[in-house]
Amino acid sequence: MQRSALCLLSALSVLVPASGVALAQTAPPSPTEGAKAPAAPSGDLSAGELADRVQAFYDKTKTFKATFKQRYWIDAYRKSVDSNGQVVFAKPGKMSWRYESNGNRVVSDGKIIKVYEKEDKQMYEQSMEKSQYPAALAFLLGGGKLRKEFHLQKLDPKSVGYEGGYVLLGLPKEPTPAYQKMILYVDSRTFQVRRVLLIDAQRNRNRFDFLQPVVNEKVPPSEFEFRPPPGTQIIRP
Repeated sequence: MQRSALCLLSALSVLVPASGVALAQTAPPSPTEGAKAPAAPSGDLSAGELADRVQAFYDKTKTFKATFKQRYWIDAYRKSVDSNGQVVFAKPGKMSWRYESNGNRVVSDGKIIKVYEKEDKQMYEQSMEKSQYPAALAFLLGGGKLRKEFHLQKLDPKSVGYEGGYVLLGLPKEPTPAYQKMILYVDSRTFQVRRVLLIDAQRNRNRFDFLQPVVNEKVPPSEFEFRPPPGTQIIRP
């Protein structure tokens, strides 16, 4: 089974860019790289209180749109894959990722998740229930609760170059093959998550930066519908 299919089965790693993207031999993504720190926090919060503030923001968010930058570091090869594009989330459980570099798509209508690889002319399709979609981004989709899903710990923002913001480490209470650690970089003013960093058992690092976010803007239903071009091979694990 190709890497992409394995990624689909291991949930959020479906968002690993496909083979059409060149590998760059570089250092693993630094927690500080590209992270724009917000204004200084107005007061200290516990890990649980911080999680509650983040949760509250997304609980009242119906839609979320942003430009994203992704870097996936493959530790065994000491190489990384860089991608970028547009992402849209909508409750309940809908998402749309448009990769600008290779034309790939990741789409869910809340029931079915589809991963389309343009270069390989393949699309992986699976129900969301069976995809083991993890809690790492579930709170963005109107599902999952940070306190319920994770053991939480605050990290020192200064030590990771995000001074003035909040950094929250989450260890999943239920083991998942997709990742062992989740780190959220949180805007101290709005409590929006500006970056998600996932680290798995093989020390691979999957990082998503969300830029120019827009919330609660109407999104057409067609954004979460996708039909691949004729001749595309459909794979259903």
